[in-house]
Amino acid sequence: MAYKKKQVYPRRGRPYKGRGRGPVKQTLKPEADGRLKKVFSKIGVPKKGEFKPDPFQVEAVETVKEFDCLVTAPTGSGKTWIAVEAISHVLKQGGRSWYASPLKALSNSKFIEFSGIFGPENVGILTGDRKENTDAPIIVGTTEILRNQLYDCMHMGHDLSSDFVVLDEAHYLGDEQRGVVWEETIIYLPVRVPLLLLSATIGNADQIAAWLTSIRDRECKVVAETKRPVPLFSLFLHPSGRLMPFLASPKSRSMDKKVRDSMSGRRPPKMPMEKGLPPMGQILKVLGKYDLLPAIFFLKSRKDCDIALTLCEKVLKDNPARRREVRSRMLELVHEHPYLAGHRQRRFIEQAAVGSHHSGQLPAWKLLIESLMTEGLLDAVFATSTVAAGVNFPARSVVFFNSDRFNGKEFDPLTPTQYHQMTGRAGRRGMDAIGFSIAAPGKFMDLDHVARVNNAPTDPVDSRIRMDFSMVLNLLLSHTPEDVRRLLHRSFASFQAADRFGDPAMAVEVGEELWEDFMAHMYFLIKEGYVSEEHELTRDGLWASGLRVDQPLVIAHCFRSGLFEGMEPALLAAMIAVFVQDKDLDVYLDDRALPKKLLNKFTQLVRTVSPLFAGLIEAGFETRPVQLWPAAAIHAWATGNTWEFTKSVAGMSDGDLAMLVLRTAENLRQVKNLREVFPQTAEAAAQAIEAIKRPPVVEE
Repeated sequence: MAYKKKQVYPRRGRPYKGRGRGPVKQTLKPEADGRLKKVFSKIGVPKKGEFKPDPFQVEAVETVKEFDCLVTAPTGSGKTWIAVEAISHVLKQGGRSWYASPLKALSNSKFIEFSGIFGPENVGILTGDRKENTDAPIIVGTTEILRNQLYDCMHMGHDLSSDFVVLDEAHYLGDEQRGVVWEETIIYLPVRVPLLLLSATIGNADQIAAWLTSIRDRECKVVAETKRPVPLFSLFLHPSGRLMPFLASPKSRSMDKKVRDSMSGRRPPKMPMEKGLPPMGQILKVLGKYDLLPAIFFLKSRKDCDIALTLCEKVLKDNPARRREVRSRMLELVHEHPYLAGHRQRRFIEQAAVGSHHSGQLPAWKLLIESLMTEGLLDAVFATSTVAAGVNFPARSVVFFNSDRFNGKEFDPLTPTQYHQMTGRAGRRGMDAIGFSIAAPGKFMDLDHVARVNNAPTDPVDSRIRMDFSMVLNLLLSHTPEDVRRLLHRSFASFQAADRFGDPAMAVEVGEELWEDFMAHMYFLIKEGYVSEEHELTRDGLWASGLRVDQPLVIAHCFRSGLFEGMEPALLAAMIAVFVQDKDLDVYLDDRALPKKLLNKFTQLVRTVSPLFAGLIEAGFETRPVQLWPAAAIHAWATGNTWEFTKSVAGMSDGDLAMLVLRTAENLRQVKNLREVFPQTAEAAAQAIEAIKRPPVVEE
């Protein structure tokens, strides 16, 4: 093996280190380019006035009364107002509405918001975790729940008990993992039900509308708005602490000449570093001097977000009134969520008015940070790029140190859509007259790339439809294979193929590929006894279709083999957790410390599913590795151990463990629904849900 020669860097330009001295600490000197004087003069709170909807909002409300409507507009433009007005119109006509969103947190937020607008008696919620007031004329929930209701309607021959459907965050149609749910929902939705799609700006809205028109026999019209509600200006933070215009002009896709000149050459200046990060405390001082706070700092990792807190100065010590306000609000919030009272990051909020927000944290803590930021009590939030989607706490500025984003496997360059999502948080409607995106140099920052995506058109949304065993089982509840064939020829994937190549034959080709994939899944189900030779669901196929989870066939196999029979609730939760976890984490477990009954049951599970996995692999289907650590973590939690002990079992973060618990609970809920076929196991599942859904995962 050849080893690379170690790079030797010249000492020139490094901080001087004299005898007996530490390195000279480089500090940022707050300065601003003279050209920014006019821009900074716009900073402030816009005048309060009577709300007047924008023309695109009025147009959308009128359009959806007669047609399907796709609204595409920048983040924060007021798309929810359109939904509220449209739902109000349906309610006055005595109709029922369904508001679907991609995230449980977003659904919970809309449930609270709509209850305040329409009255709590008129609003219900369905998210899997929550099921309240389900007979209400307005239902808020996740798109998966709406899709599942459509499955049930097709199976029972019933009509959906809604007269209007809103699909929020409709650009999720192009989400690699979940886009298929949006596509299925649109295809299965009865034509009689008007559809309102709300989306961030997307590059192929007309194509999506044309597809909808082609499959729903009713015209879909696009209402597009490209103007941000709060203007955005792009800045560059020079390593010296000087703020400069980043772009050659506000609409340009190239860097300002002064920025390029200052950062070119063999030895461009570098941002001073502390603990591997830029000096966040100093940067906050620069932004504070020019009234650019509050700000969201997008960082590369969870660890970076948490370290960044330690670099911030205790600014509230010099502002007793604000310190009392922050502490008072924190006391109110932790009273609602007692587990958070001792959170290790609480002191950074109360001393420095800064917080960290990422997927490694408890849902309740993230909600607390969002509340504080929305209320204007924080100067900064350090977040991973995932904060750009699905949460709402805009700031005056957003700050970038990286030009890439983690896609779940590796880091890819930011796309225009991702960049616009992130900068969509800059500028608070009704609170800011102007917002700012601030690029700063860094190890993982390609300034030219950020300049290019700044004003680039957003990406098109592509179909993500794919077959899985849950979809095939549920389609066969109410469709013959030929019915499915016709349905797949109506997919967005087929439409896009014909549209892109200008050849209708391409739609047929893609539709046939999808149908062949469907048939491959169906033939495997026939082999396993879930589908008859007549292409109808067998008795096992009927109950297995109710397992609307990621790995229904594996869980169904465990049922059929008797593995779950007589299993106590904690062990059942542990075994289900094995099929929930899809992260490839490097976890060390000391098997000797685990209960023998857990190890024995896991060994039995591996023996049980191994033949099925072998058959799946032989048939060309992917399988997931069966790992012990999710079972160990969930078993520890389900048997009453403390949260801290449970985290230590598998070395998990708060957020990862909370997500594992919630996903396990959702899978157990599907098992509980099999009460008529497996009453004993269904009861154990119900008890297991009660055992694992407790604080701090959920509040009492």
